[in-house]
Amino acid sequence: MTDLTQKIIKQILAVPKGKVSSYRDVAARAGLPNGARQTVRVLHTMSEKYNLPWYRIVRSNGTIALGEGAGKELQIKLLRSEKVKVSEDGRIDIVKYGI
Repeated sequence: MTDLTQKIIKQILAVPKGKVSSYRDVAARAGLPNGARQTVRVLHTMSEKYNLPWYRIVRSNGTIALGEGAGKELQIKLLRSEKVKVSEDGRIDIVKYGI
């Protein structure tokens, strides 16, 4: 595992229960400006192995990236279980719930 991957994992794990962060912001805090796609890659390949709270990571505009039938419903359910208000179309107030 690369040092950058470890930093991204650390930032994902740092998102507390009841909060969200964006792919872009996770990458920036890990020291990789413009690295949102790297965050996506880490989440896609390592979420299960490292028990990452993947559902707490959303787009920078507060929307859920996953589509209908591809995990969106589960992500909404998990976020709501942590008291994050999610609209029916999968939008989160990133100012209120973001870190």
